[in-house]
Amino acid sequence: MVGIEMVSRAWRVAAVGGAAALCLGLAPARADEAEDLAKKAANPVASLISVPIQVNYDRGIGPLDDGFRVTTNVQPVIPFSINEDWNLISRTIIPFVHQENIFPGAGTQTGVGDVMQSFFVSPAQATAGGLTWGLGPVFVLPTASDPLLGSEKWGVGPTGVALVQKGPWTVGVLANHIWSVAGDSKRADVSRSFVQPFLSYTTHSAWSFGLQTEATYDWEADDWSVPIQVNVSKMTTIGRQPVSFSAGVRYWAVSPTGGPEGIGARLGVSFLFPK
Repeated sequence: MVGIEMVSRAWRVAAVGGAAALCLGLAPARADEAEDLAKKAANPVASLISVPIQVNYDRGIGPLDDGFRVTTNVQPVIPFSINEDWNLISRTIIPFVHQENIFPGAGTQTGVGDVMQSFFVSPAQATAGGLTWGLGPVFVLPTASDPLLGSEKWGVGPTGVALVQKGPWTVGVLANHIWSVAGDSKRADVSRSFVQPFLSYTTHSAWSFGLQTEATYDWEADDWSVPIQVNVSKMTTIGRQPVSFSAGVRYWAVSPTGGPEGIGARLGVSFLFPK
């Protein structure tokens, strides 16, 4: 009888549009919270502590197209309040890399890559039109555990982000440019631009569907890298911990000589810590 009563209750919830929340183990009010968190997760300068972890797989590397790379990026984002009007957002990318046969005779490398550290000064509140932006410096630290996993150069440059959130939509762009300023003189200098336009749609049940590119132009080599990424994510909770799970595929529309080709994949999990 208890089981029948529970099934009946579930159907009544579904009848009033709460089925999605029930499937997540969430009450409808908490489903609204999950939707709000999903939108904040789409904002790189949201006033929200988060720890995204991405696992990226790329193949077709090297002149024989038989190399591959798995890059796990740990990306803690920590906001600091400067005053009631301004925030400072710290965004760190720590890559852990496993790669094989990236060129003939290269063998296998596993370890830490170069760490990238960005800081954004951003208004604490979006404008009336929904515009949010941030500007600041970006640094690259030569932390790679193997010469083939990094540039062995210190890098610095400007970075910025701008986005608009209207209803379920988030539209924006993140960009930076990095110049090498010190490091191993035998290694090639770095002058690299990165542009990431992004678009996402978040449903009331906290599903998000995204489209983005992560284009890089190497001014030293005169080469573009342009992967086009499609992904889907779901905001939920584990106990009381908000978590977003994501999966996506990308196609390398443009790749430098010896770079990845064809289809790649990305899996992710983000732990969020709202105030």
